[in-house]
Parts: sequence; C-alpha cells; structure tokens
Amino acid sequence: QVQLVESGGGLVQAGGSLRLSCVVSGRTFSLYTMAWFRQAPGKEREFVADIIRSGGSTSYADSVKGRFTISRDAAKSTLHLQMNNLRPEDTAVYSCAADRWPAGDRSNWNEYDYWGQGTQVTVSS
Repeated sequence: QVQLVESGGGLVQAGGSLRLSCVVSGRTFSLYTMAWFRQAPGKEREFVADIIRSGGSTSYADSVKGRFTISRDAAKSTLHLQMNNLRPEDTAVYSCAADRWPAGDRSNWNEYDYWGQGTQVTVSS
C-alpha cells in the first residue's frame, strides 16, 4: 500500500509563492510517475504537472507553465511543486498522485493509482 501526504498549502497574496511537498511511503518512490492535480470549488479536477520516474521529463498545464516547477527528491521520497507568481485563479485543493504503470495520457487523473488527501491553496487578490 502506498501513502501520499501533502503539505505546504496556505493563504498567500497574488504574486506570492508557495512550495508544496508530497511525501510517499509504503513502496519505492522511484517506481512511480508522479503528478499534481488541483480542484477548485464547483470545478472538475485539473491536471497541473507531472514528472516521470527518473525525473528527466516533466510536463505542465498551459495555465501554470513558466510559473510552477515540479521536482522530485528520490533520497527523501518526496515530490515538490514550487509555485511562483500565484494568481487568484490558482486557488484550489492541490493533490499529488502516483502512477505505477503509466501507459496513457499522464494528464488524465484516471491514469493514477494512488492519491493524497490534498492541501488547500488560497490566493487573495
């Protein structure tokens, strides 16, 4: 069984920064493609970014490209999301996800096997 625990959310003013973390336990971290998704009230879950097992390839939603950076620390079994120049429209619950056997569209939440409980990010204008 894999457990994912997020932290780092909070309240920040527009233009500010936050760094989210997701600690993975229960299985070897390097076996999983990892991703961040977010869901705002009344909206569908939205892909934010993903990173393959080796960390050698990443992808981002157009809405966050150039502002957010996904990374992984194998030694600490931790996934990060550095969020800069935050906007009110970035307000959402952010969740990390793990995919043991990536085979399709990595931006599709259905691809992922394990999820964290989420952390709230609120950006004020």
